[in-house]
Amino acid sequence: MQHNLKDFLEIPYDKLEEMNLKAKEDAEKLSQRALETKYVAWLKKEKRVKAVTLCFSDIEGRLHMLDYDKKFLLDSLSNLTFDGSSIRGFTPQHESDLRLEVDWSSVRFMPSDIFGPGKVIFFASVMNRDRTPYISDFRGRLKEYAAQLKKDEGLTAFAAPEIEGFVVDGENAEQSFDKIDGFKLISSGGYFHSLPLDRLRMFIDRSAEAQRAMAFKNEKDHPEVAPSQFEMNFSYAEVVRAADNIQLYKLICRQVARTMGMTATFLPKPVMGINGSGMHTNFSLGKGGKNIFYDPKGEEGLSKIAWDFVWKLLNHASEICLVLNSSVNAYRRLDPHFEAPNQIKVSAIDRGSMIRIPVGNEKSARIELRSVAPDANPYLLLFTMLKVGFEGKRLAKDENKRERSRFLPDNIYDAIAHFKSSKFISDILGEESKEKFIKYKQLAADRSPKALGTLVKRSEVVNHHEITNQLLWNNF
Repeated sequence: MQHNLKDFLEIPYDKLEEMNLKAKEDAEKLSQRALETKYVAWLKKEKRVKAVTLCFSDIEGRLHMLDYDKKFLLDSLSNLTFDGSSIRGFTPQHESDLRLEVDWSSVRFMPSDIFGPGKVIFFASVMNRDRTPYISDFRGRLKEYAAQLKKDEGLTAFAAPEIEGFVVDGENAEQSFDKIDGFKLISSGGYFHSLPLDRLRMFIDRSAEAQRAMAFKNEKDHPEVAPSQFEMNFSYAEVVRAADNIQLYKLICRQVARTMGMTATFLPKPVMGINGSGMHTNFSLGKGGKNIFYDPKGEEGLSKIAWDFVWKLLNHASEICLVLNSSVNAYRRLDPHFEAPNQIKVSAIDRGSMIRIPVGNEKSARIELRSVAPDANPYLLLFTMLKVGFEGKRLAKDENKRERSRFLPDNIYDAIAHFKSSKFISDILGEESKEKFIKYKQLAADRSPKALGTLVKRSEVVNHHEITNQLLWNNF
């Protein structure tokens, strides 16, 4: 006779969506203290939770997860520490102790068939020993800056990313990449073109179901232009939650693909000769419940403050390019033959422009930053966008002068040089974080040739910052 000895929390998808939507609603209304009281009480009461997963991201954007025993977590909330020297881009060994502070507004109840039963997930802020915010935790810095904008100006920043990726055959296909064989695509179809039960469509369906259950509020899910490429769009959110969604989106896709014997990759250009993957980032500001990027009488329906953001982003385009495209492989995507948004200009129709102005109304008016790769650190990206928009210098627009064509850097070496020489970057990120980011981008760049050529190199894949290969990282 068999006995089921385990009784861990497993919640149906419809109930999960209901719980996560309610948690999102509470996060918008309640204080951190009230949310802590609520979820501490729930964790004490819910006997079927075996572990609480805390997430944070390093300076390059890799997601790190720690599972805490529920009882230990509740007993140790004031003293959750970890070794920062073990995280690339964090602290040196002599100042290794860092703290984690739970962000109670970030709770997600997770699908047990993907993440395992009996777990609940929170994001955490990284703190110094003295409980001050850690300079290289850009989730914490984004959250602090967004809260300051809300307090001082009554402004809320919103974002909605369009994250593209590829599904390729085999588990751990990135770690075992060979430049001769390349990646094996699982579909030869294109835009919207996939049979209902083929492997790509089944992957999209399963991933989208999990995202809906986690309150992403998906809007449309479909194959993309290139074979084996996908995109799942979810609704606008406040910038910190939007960045959390990006990290969870990629985690869900990777996990679902793995359970199907495949790999979901967010390399910007994993296969030559077809379209690469981007993360077009839609952005707007709200105040008093109104979208202040909208002006029916403004050019393309945008307000002066929206255009101010546009001209500042264009003016600082080369300096921030490394933030938007932070890997060697990302510069393969900036290829004009495949709808590449590599031109430093704005347009309502030209998809080669760095910034596009989509058709919008009082609710949907926004700017779309198209030259973002899907492997960018989402917290650093949105923090930089906000800082540029509010603190950058505006690009002068001369109506009587024909603008010359300007392009983003076409290789990571040039992007690093622009980033490194920028005083503005030092001012907005801080010299310490700037130097750390340069260090790790340079280490990866030095392992690949400057001239990318026509073949994806093994070095740009296996040394990529998002690909789990600790042995190689330790050899840097």
